[in-house]
Amino acid sequence: MFQGIWIDKEDGQYTAGVRGIDPQQLPDGDVTVRVACSTLNYKDALAITGKSPVVRQFPMVPGIDFAGVVETSSHPDYKPGDSVVLNGWGVGEKHWGGLAQLARVQGDWLVPLQPPFTLRQAMGIGTAGYTAMLCVMALERHGVTPSSGPVVVTGAAGGVGSVAVAVLAKLGYEVSAVTGRADQADYLKGLGARHILDRAALGAPGKPLAREQWAGAVDVVGGHTLANVCAAMRYRGTVAACGLASGMDFPATVAPFILRGVTLAGIDSVMAPRAERIEAWQRLARDLDPALLDALTQEVGLADVLRLAPEMLDGKVRGRVVVAVRA
Repeated sequence: MFQGIWIDKEDGQYTAGVRGIDPQQLPDGDVTVRVACSTLNYKDALAITGKSPVVRQFPMVPGIDFAGVVETSSHPDYKPGDSVVLNGWGVGEKHWGGLAQLARVQGDWLVPLQPPFTLRQAMGIGTAGYTAMLCVMALERHGVTPSSGPVVVTGAAGGVGSVAVAVLAKLGYEVSAVTGRADQADYLKGLGARHILDRAALGAPGKPLAREQWAGAVDVVGGHTLANVCAAMRYRGTVAACGLASGMDFPATVAPFILRGVTLAGIDSVMAPRAERIEAWQRLARDLDPALLDALTQEVGLADVLRLAPEMLDGKVRGRVVVAVRA
């Protein structure tokens, strides 16, 4: 038996808890991984609390990412003893995920652990950090450089936002960090943010076009915040949108896009091609200071995840949560 978080729904009753699981119950896959660490992401919190229909089938082991060591493999790219990382691919939604001591998945979903990261550091980054790097790469592809002008990161104290702030600052960008938690100002400045903005300034309905402020943006919030960010972009600026913390709506006009040539680049981390994933992890190894991971990360056990999930949905969890699941 191995330990994991087990989500089930019977007779309309939604339950989530830590329990023993028989290895024979593991789903199909050509690689079995002894999980060392997983994480608690926003999507995991939704799955565990049942606040959104993230889980597509029951029972389910949540956890959209994990890092661990291969135990058995029939995949040509992996052998026992290899250190690997998984992000996305519907794991924790349609296929059992990483919040357990064992996982069985398709080898094509895995990427090798990138040096110099440890397994724990890889999960200190996790899907949130990998998504943040995909956003940075999108800004670069659309020509946003440090010389283009300031950039803004919404939801900056969260997992994606924290890594985005740290990476952009290290690359030389002038970063404005948006947060609703004034007590996180010192934390965000420690990651490299030059300016701290109150999220209330962007969270209410705004004008179709606002004063031009930013050359680039990473948005994890959506809703009025995303609309206001787009309205305040400089000519030919780019917004990388990867989240919907305030909702799926986008109450905007076409004005920023047709009058200022603004680009809204959608970022999907779940189904991103393997080559792009590997590039993102290689860039993280180069452009994210490992020393900052300690400031970004708290480590908890499996049982703690049940307590932290609703707190994360309420915006009370800072940075990244690493879940130590090793037996």
